[in-house]
Amino acid sequence: MRYLTAGESHGPQLTTIIEGVPAGLPLLSEEINNELRRRQGGYGRGRRMQIEKDTAQITSGVRHGFTLGSPIALVVENKDFTHWTNIMGAEPLENEEYEGKRSITKPRPGHADLNGAIKYGFRDVRNVLERSSARETTVRVAAGAVAKKLLSELGIKIASHVIEIGGVKSNEVAYKDAADLHTRAENSEVRCIDEDATENMKNLIDEAKKNGDSLGGIVEVVVEGMPPGIGSYVHYDRKLDSKIAGAIVSINAFKGVEFGIGFKAGSIPGSEVHDEITYTEELGYYRLSNRAGGFEGGMTTGMPIVVRAVMKPIPTLYKPLRSVDIETKETYEASIERSDSCAVPAASVVAEHIVAWEIAKAIVDQFESDQLDRLKNNIEDYRQYARKF
Repeated sequence: MRYLTAGESHGPQLTTIIEGVPAGLPLLSEEINNELRRRQGGYGRGRRMQIEKDTAQITSGVRHGFTLGSPIALVVENKDFTHWTNIMGAEPLENEEYEGKRSITKPRPGHADLNGAIKYGFRDVRNVLERSSARETTVRVAAGAVAKKLLSELGIKIASHVIEIGGVKSNEVAYKDAADLHTRAENSEVRCIDEDATENMKNLIDEAKKNGDSLGGIVEVVVEGMPPGIGSYVHYDRKLDSKIAGAIVSINAFKGVEFGIGFKAGSIPGSEVHDEITYTEELGYYRLSNRAGGFEGGMTTGMPIVVRAVMKPIPTLYKPLRSVDIETKETYEASIERSDSCAVPAASVVAEHIVAWEIAKAIVDQFESDQLDRLKNNIEDYRQYARKF
């Protein structure tokens, strides 16, 4: 499985083409659109979310509600493009007086603006920021929604929540399973299942917005129902936890990843790090704890996968930091683009779909999967084999 995305933040549309999805998967556009709505929510989001009501149109690869095994194309229209036609249109400008309007020569600290302009030789950094914008995660979520649908057919559940914003941390709150975690996170405006922390996070976001500042945080993704041995230890580029880590830091503003107890493992003895193994005829092999977060040796253990990731504060500030005009080389305040004061709740939804994609891809790569029914049988046979091994 693989996918490509295309489109700019204020261009006419965003597009993704997905290849490798098994034939026979039931798939409706509304299932994708429900996930897109989740991405647009969350306390601290800016005005762009009031303009765009993202919906995906399936333009190929699905017939009468079922995938065909051929490439799936999904298109999300940017409704705001009507106000940006002269700025972002593909056709040459006829009105020379418009040339240079809305061009940007003051790169924003923390963004791709300056590095991208140097790399591609642009004097107008809008050519960079339009593609490097987190708006692109819209169609990555759409692709992840297809992956989530596939995982659900295989009995694999995934959920995400926020565990920290701006230094306000959620207490460890027990939940029954991934479905329960999902429901409780959806009921929080910041996707945090600790009600007290939720209110404190909202207050902090309000304060940051008032001050023209932004906040980052930490999100957690949990996956249940994975059989052991998905991934591989034999080559560095086949380790599934490595693929997930790389995919997570490819999300805009994400700066670090950990599995299970993560960085804490560097400060405690091995006897408090490694998960003891036991066996029953009913369950097969399982661990007495899950400090490894569902991975050993680049492969799944059969325990829940637990991934945490940190998102830095959004670098577009209404109280901008200093920058340098690339034309005059003079010091200025950086350019201001429409932005959010906090996108951590939405980012948890993005991370959920990024992880879903990597897990679905690993399964499709490991098992014969041209047809959904065959894939289901292959997975169930493998689960039985692993339990009796």
